[in-house]
Amino acid sequence: MIAIDLGRIGYVDALALQHRLVAARTDDRVDDVLVVCEHDPVYTVGRHADHGNVLDAATIPVVRADRGGDVTYHGPGQVIVYPIIRLTGPRRVRAYVDALLAACIRVAADHGITAHAAASRPGVWVGNDKLVAVGVRVQRGGTSHGLAFNVDPDFSHYAGIVPCGITDGGVCSLASLGVDTTVTATAATLVDALADTLDRPVRWVSPEDLDGVELAA
Repeated sequence: MIAIDLGRIGYVDALALQHRLVAARTDDRVDDVLVVCEHDPVYTVGRHADHGNVLDAATIPVVRADRGGDVTYHGPGQVIVYPIIRLTGPRRVRAYVDALLAACIRVAADHGITAHAAASRPGVWVGNDKLVAVGVRVQRGGTSHGLAFNVDPDFSHYAGIVPCGITDGGVCSLASLGVDTTVTATAATLVDALADTLDRPVRWVSPEDLDGVELAA
């Protein structure tokens, strides 16, 4: 498995890249890939989302996403990871989601934070506050979309939505929990954790070294 860091990239551009990578992975033109990035501020709306959970669409763009889940926010101060991988084995989708959650919980634990997953609520939580949003798509055994890990985002941007449609929960970040770290450092730790929980050795490559797919449309 390879990992690439795209830095700051618009959500629409990243979504188009995911589609190209999924096609390339299906055709065996690339290995499994972890796409790591940050986004400009955006609200994304899942396939079955309640659009009433977008409270203010005037300030931050709203984009439809072909993933599960409801409405979420992406922006600077988050580590975004989009795994483009091929799944095998029984209960593969459940095992895959569990692996994503376990990696995020491990990163939190590395900072002394007790985080957990809840069957009734998507994502990773610290108490009643969400630390990591998770929304995936699995089609013909191939994955896309992924997770957004809050390192130090602008919490005021969450005021425009009901995050994931959950009215009785808040949001948190490593920074709000007293952790002094960076997006870059968290991304590196998270990729290592994902390599372990997904049971796939990982190596970093530059975007320019990614063979088999055009990074730009």
